[in-house]
Amino acid sequence: MISSTLDIPEKDWTEAVRRSERVRTLATADKNSGDAVKAAATELGLSTAQIYRLIRKFRGSPVTQSLVVNKPGPQKGARRLPAEVEQKIEAAIDAVFKSRERPTVKKLRLEINRDCNAAGLRSPSRTAIQARISARSLRETVAAREGASAARQRFTPVRPGLRPTSPLAVVQIDHTPVDIQLVDELSRAVIGRPWLTLLLDVFSRCVVGFYLSFDEPSAAVVALAITQSVLPKTTWLEERGLTLDWAMCGIPRLVHLDNAPEFHSRALKRGCQQHGIQIHYRPPATPRFGGHIERLMGTLMTRIHALPGSTFSNVVERGDYPSEDKAILTLGEFERIFALEVLGPYHNEIHSTLNKTPATAWAAGIAESGDGQQPPDPSTFVLNFLPFEERMIRREGIRLFNITYFDGALGPLLDSADRKLRIKYDPRNLGAVFIELPAGGHLRVPYADLARPPISLWELRAATRAIRETGRQGIDETAVFTAIDEQRRLIAEALTRSKAARRASTKQPNGRTVQSVTEALKAPQEVEPRDTADEEHGRVPTVSDNDAWKTEFLA
Repeated sequence: MISSTLDIPEKDWTEAVRRSERVRTLATADKNSGDAVKAAATELGLSTAQIYRLIRKFRGSPVTQSLVVNKPGPQKGARRLPAEVEQKIEAAIDAVFKSRERPTVKKLRLEINRDCNAAGLRSPSRTAIQARISARSLRETVAAREGASAARQRFTPVRPGLRPTSPLAVVQIDHTPVDIQLVDELSRAVIGRPWLTLLLDVFSRCVVGFYLSFDEPSAAVVALAITQSVLPKTTWLEERGLTLDWAMCGIPRLVHLDNAPEFHSRALKRGCQQHGIQIHYRPPATPRFGGHIERLMGTLMTRIHALPGSTFSNVVERGDYPSEDKAILTLGEFERIFALEVLGPYHNEIHSTLNKTPATAWAAGIAESGDGQQPPDPSTFVLNFLPFEERMIRREGIRLFNITYFDGALGPLLDSADRKLRIKYDPRNLGAVFIELPAGGHLRVPYADLARPPISLWELRAATRAIRETGRQGIDETAVFTAIDEQRRLIAEALTRSKAARRASTKQPNGRTVQSVTEALKAPQEVEPRDTADEEHGRVPTVSDNDAWKTEFLA
């Protein structure tokens, strides 16, 4: 039975229309005379018996389609194979084709042919087998072959996505490893692929912030990325020698996140609560709910594939391109190139959904809504998002990660009835911690032993593991720093030989690719003399004269 009039051949449809002009009159009449039926039969070239059958069909379904001539022979979709062969095909589809190994139709046909030959039956054709597969529920087939998650992703109806009415109403945050190999600033040897944390304003499709580092996503990375997105970018652009406009800043009303652990940290939740930012998590295993930022990341990754050292999106696309051999960019240089791509072409090209540029959409939205509120104390905004532990304030100072921190300013806190306070820390540089004061604000507290070098939480945990592997039960501060000194010595010796060692060196507080919270706060008055290395590792590499291609790209 044909389901649509559009599928009926023109010749058959014309005949049905010709018949309906007479049959419709007869079928709607209360009573028909024999002469009227004979006249219709003569006019249509049919017998009176055929006219009576057409009248009954039309009364059962009073539409012209019911009068279409039925072709002789089996109808479309009818099965003509013997029942035993049909059973063999259906059983093989269930047992072989609908499996997680995802065998091909060719493999399925071989299995069916083997079963039919063993039973003395004629093997079906590939077309017949394909027709039986197509008749099955596609969703059930995908679920059996690719898993329930893939089936949901392909067949679950998608509701309208996020539709904010102004800038900063919804900001999406996500991470991805970047498709490029980078090198160390000193030796120019390959370190590996960096991580990108991106923040997208859904209303305007503008990038409101991003953060690049070799550290995997963490609460500290999220804190620094959010800070960069919220605060004005003037200083950030000047430090990198960029003259393009980046007006996108301000506190978002809602952040849209996936379910990664760093997005469920107490620090992020408290920081958002402190500044009135709502948090909305995507439903688990539903990447379509983050489609805006996922598509943008894919777009930006495609644009950097022209850079030397690109790993491309997959092995097939990369082919035999030697990514590590071609790598020449440092993290600072790539950060500048990436910023130029975002602030230049991306923000100023017509967006297919908006029918305007993201920069234009942002400017118009801000002018109408007046959004773009700044935090009351920008200098400590990042501290509201840092990870923290609760510790007692004692006479000898604060004990955190087996390290003692002390400052004379702790004295007044000893008189407090509740001396258990939140101690915030930057995992990249444990040289100082920040106490959240009961009356508001933060107090920076350095090591009790000022001679100790700044270390990262990554180094501390590696040293702790090394100490425990020796069978030692108690772990004291001296043992930790001794182990870290030894680790740094070994890393320094292996820098020219090992990519892992070069990557590990970037996780030291004096690594040139690490940005500490002290730098992010731009508070040089709080930096002790011994931390001058922190000022150096935040500098942005310049483009050398002999890198002609780079000068042309950045122009």
